[in-house]
Amino acid sequence: MEFIALNKDDNQIQEMSIMATAIVREHFDPLIGQAQNDYMISKFQTPESIKNQLEHGSHYFFVQKDHQTIGFLAFYPRGNALYLSKFYLYKAERGKGYAHEMMAFVAQKARDRQLSAIEFNVNKHNDACRAYEKLGFKIIRSEKNDIGHGFYMDDYVYRLDL
Repeated sequence: MEFIALNKDDNQIQEMSIMATAIVREHFDPLIGQAQNDYMISKFQTPESIKNQLEHGSHYFFVQKDHQTIGFLAFYPRGNALYLSKFYLYKAERGKGYAHEMMAFVAQKARDRQLSAIEFNVNKHNDACRAYEKLGFKIIRSEKNDIGHGFYMDDYVYRLDL
Protein backbone atom coordinates (compact mmCIF):
# COMPACT_ATOMS: atom_id res chain seq x y z
CA MET A 1 0.00 0.00 0.00
CA GLU A 2 1.25 3.45 -0.89
CA PHE A 3 0.34 6.84 0.55
CA ILE A 4 0.86 9.67 -1.91
CA ALA A 5 0.92 13.14 -0.35
CA LEU A 6 -1.35 15.71 -1.91
CA ASN A 7 0.56 18.88 -2.63
CA LYS A 8 -0.83 22.25 -3.61
CA ASP A 9 -0.94 21.33 -7.30
CA ASP A 10 -4.32 22.36 -8.76
CA ASN A 11 -4.63 19.17 -10.85
CA GLN A 12 -4.00 16.94 -7.82
CA ILE A 13 -6.44 18.95 -5.72
CA GLN A 14 -9.09 18.61 -8.44
CA GLU A 15 -8.45 14.85 -8.58
CA MET A 16 -8.79 14.62 -4.79
CA SER A 17 -12.03 16.61 -4.85
CA ILE A 18 -13.58 14.39 -7.53
CA MET A 19 -12.59 11.20 -5.71
CA ALA A 20 -13.63 12.51 -2.28
CA THR A 21 -17.01 13.59 -3.62
CA ALA A 22 -17.63 10.16 -5.19
CA ILE A 23 -16.64 8.22 -2.07
CA VAL A 24 -18.46 10.49 0.36
CA ARG A 25 -21.58 10.48 -1.82
CA GLU A 26 -21.71 6.67 -2.09
CA HIS A 27 -21.21 6.24 1.65
CA PHE A 28 -23.15 9.10 3.23
CA ASP A 29 -26.14 9.73 0.94
CA PRO A 30 -27.93 6.68 2.42
CA LEU A 31 -26.75 7.51 5.95
CA ILE A 32 -27.51 11.24 6.32
CA GLY A 33 -29.51 12.00 3.20
CA GLN A 34 -28.53 13.63 -0.06
CA ALA A 35 -29.41 17.20 1.00
CA GLN A 36 -27.09 17.20 4.04
CA ASN A 37 -24.40 15.31 2.17
CA ASP A 38 -24.53 17.79 -0.73
CA TYR A 39 -24.11 20.61 1.78
CA MET A 40 -21.19 18.88 3.51
CA ILE A 41 -19.48 18.09 0.19
CA SER A 42 -19.79 21.74 -0.85
CA LYS A 43 -18.36 22.79 2.51
CA PHE A 44 -15.49 20.26 2.84
CA GLN A 45 -14.67 18.55 -0.48
CA THR A 46 -14.50 21.29 -3.13
CA PRO A 47 -11.09 22.15 -4.57
CA GLU A 48 -11.24 25.52 -2.80
CA SER A 49 -12.05 23.86 0.53
CA ILE A 50 -9.28 21.29 0.17
CA LYS A 51 -6.82 24.02 -0.79
CA ASN A 52 -7.84 26.00 2.30
CA GLN A 53 -7.42 22.94 4.52
CA LEU A 54 -3.92 22.35 3.12
CA GLU A 55 -3.01 25.99 3.80
CA HIS A 56 -4.18 25.59 7.41
CA GLY A 57 -2.11 22.51 8.26
CA SER A 58 -4.09 19.53 6.96
CA HIS A 59 -2.18 16.74 5.25
CA TYR A 60 -4.04 14.77 2.57
CA PHE A 61 -2.93 11.46 1.06
CA PHE A 62 -4.14 9.35 -1.82
CA VAL A 63 -4.25 5.69 -0.76
CA GLN A 64 -3.07 3.34 -3.48
CA LYS A 65 -2.91 -0.42 -3.83
CA ASP A 66 -1.12 -1.89 -6.87
CA HIS A 67 -0.88 1.62 -8.38
CA GLN A 68 -4.67 2.09 -8.20
CA THR A 69 -6.17 4.80 -6.01
CA ILE A 70 -8.55 3.10 -3.60
CA GLY A 71 -9.20 5.89 -1.11
CA PHE A 72 -7.83 8.86 0.75
CA LEU A 73 -7.11 10.19 4.21
CA ALA A 74 -6.35 13.51 5.84
CA PHE A 75 -5.24 14.68 9.26
CA TYR A 76 -3.83 17.58 11.22
CA PRO A 77 -2.35 18.05 14.70
CA ARG A 78 -4.83 19.24 17.35
CA GLY A 79 -3.57 19.53 20.90
CA ASN A 80 -1.71 16.37 21.88
CA ALA A 81 -3.51 14.28 19.24
CA LEU A 82 -3.49 13.83 15.51
CA TYR A 83 -7.03 14.61 14.35
CA LEU A 84 -8.08 12.27 11.54
CA SER A 85 -10.52 14.28 9.46
CA LYS A 86 -10.79 11.94 6.46
CA PHE A 87 -10.43 8.15 6.32
CA TYR A 88 -12.21 6.74 3.28
CA LEU A 89 -12.09 3.85 0.85
CA TYR A 90 -14.21 3.21 -2.21
CA LYS A 91 -17.07 0.84 -1.38
CA ALA A 92 -15.53 -1.99 -3.43
CA GLU A 93 -12.33 -1.77 -1.34
CA ARG A 94 -13.92 -1.90 2.12
CA GLY A 95 -13.72 -5.08 4.18
CA LYS A 96 -10.35 -6.14 2.74
CA GLY A 97 -8.25 -5.22 5.77
CA TYR A 98 -6.85 -2.02 4.26
CA ALA A 99 -7.96 0.05 7.26
CA HIS A 100 -5.27 -1.64 9.38
CA GLU A 101 -2.49 -0.49 7.05
CA MET A 102 -4.02 2.96 6.71
CA MET A 103 -4.31 3.36 10.47
CA ALA A 104 -0.73 2.14 10.99
CA PHE A 105 0.38 4.89 8.59
CA VAL A 106 -1.61 7.50 10.53
CA ALA A 107 -0.27 6.24 13.86
CA GLN A 108 3.30 6.53 12.58
CA LYS A 109 2.63 10.10 11.45
CA ALA A 110 1.31 10.88 14.95
CA ARG A 111 4.38 9.35 16.58
CA ASP A 112 6.66 11.25 14.18
CA ARG A 113 5.06 14.45 15.50
CA GLN A 114 5.41 13.20 19.10
CA LEU A 115 1.63 13.18 19.54
CA SER A 116 0.11 10.77 22.03
CA ALA A 117 -3.18 9.86 20.37
CA ILE A 118 -5.37 9.79 17.29
CA GLU A 119 -8.87 11.24 17.47
CA PHE A 120 -11.73 11.57 15.00
CA ASN A 121 -15.48 12.00 14.74
CA VAL A 122 -17.79 9.30 13.34
CA ASN A 123 -21.51 9.54 12.65
CA LYS A 124 -23.29 7.54 15.35
CA HIS A 125 -25.11 5.45 12.72
CA ASN A 126 -22.04 4.69 10.60
CA ASP A 127 -21.37 0.95 10.22
CA ALA A 128 -17.66 1.76 10.34
CA CYS A 129 -17.91 2.29 14.13
CA ARG A 130 -17.41 -1.45 14.66
CA ALA A 131 -14.30 -1.44 12.49
CA TYR A 132 -12.77 1.44 14.44
CA GLU A 133 -13.47 -0.33 17.72
CA LYS A 134 -11.73 -3.45 16.37
CA LEU A 135 -8.72 -1.22 15.65
CA GLY A 136 -8.62 -0.31 19.35
CA PHE A 137 -10.42 3.03 19.35
CA LYS A 138 -12.66 3.96 22.27
CA ILE A 139 -15.56 6.39 22.35
CA ILE A 140 -14.61 9.32 24.56
CA ARG A 141 -17.76 11.43 24.08
CA SER A 142 -20.75 12.23 21.90
CA GLU A 143 -21.12 15.51 20.03
CA LYS A 144 -23.90 17.14 18.09
CA ASN A 145 -22.38 19.93 16.00
CA ASP A 146 -24.37 22.54 14.09
CA ILE A 147 -22.75 22.81 10.66
CA GLY A 148 -25.16 25.40 9.29
CA HIS A 149 -28.28 25.48 7.11
CA GLY A 150 -30.20 23.47 9.72
CA PHE A 151 -27.85 20.47 9.51
CA TYR A 152 -26.09 18.74 12.40
CA MET A 153 -23.35 16.18 12.70
CA ASP A 154 -24.42 13.68 15.38
CA ASP A 155 -21.15 11.94 16.16
CA TYR A 156 -19.11 9.84 18.51
CA VAL A 157 -15.58 11.06 19.14
CA TYR A 158 -13.15 8.16 19.05
CA ARG A 159 -9.63 8.12 20.50
CA LEU A 160 -6.70 5.74 20.33
CA ASP A 161 -3.90 6.38 22.79
CA LEU A 162 -0.51 5.59 21.32
